[in-house]
Amino acid sequence: MTANNPFQRYDETDDANFYVQPRLVAHIDDAAIAATTDLFREYLPARGAILDLMSSWVSHLPGDVAYSRVAGLGMNETELRKNPQLTDYVLQDLNRQARLPYSDASFDGGMVTVSVQYLTDPFTVYREVARVLRPGAPFMTVFSNRMFPTKAVAIWQSLDDKGHQRLVRSYYEQTGLFDQIEVLDRSPAGWSDPLFAVVGYRI
Repeated sequence: MTANNPFQRYDETDDANFYVQPRLVAHIDDAAIAATTDLFREYLPARGAILDLMSSWVSHLPGDVAYSRVAGLGMNETELRKNPQLTDYVLQDLNRQARLPYSDASFDGGMVTVSVQYLTDPFTVYREVARVLRPGAPFMTVFSNRMFPTKAVAIWQSLDDKGHQRLVRSYYEQTGLFDQIEVLDRSPAGWSDPLFAVVGYRI
């Protein structure tokens, strides 16, 4: 890894190889998961079409809220197929192909959950997210301090929690396509994984 590219990873081998084995595990603890679900309940519109970007075998959406669509985009088909909240899914490596396979203004909201640290071209991805959102739709980026260190980008690993919050906020700001951008600290009280989120609304 060199210092020249802040979005370089220690392991630059094909991500498809890294994610070929399903990981049917929780990447944050139960209290942080509950806080994530509360965030989604608060910010994502019920009965809306929701984009679950970098999805996995769980989406952490509230089970008592109905959505018209939950579209998952992720790297492992076994994980996506096991996710009971997805209505449809596609396999795609955003670090190889950042363009999303959805029409303009397709979604009423969306999220990426504890995976943003792996994006090597986040500014392009967030422009694409803005393209597929309807005006006024919220997009949430939820993150903690846990990661696969060989696949997390260098700049993420060099920053603390506050630095992560500023970095993720910059992904929204540099598109010029989001407003009302908020940085949230929803870390549970007591002994738990920290939990943070950035939310912005499509202009």
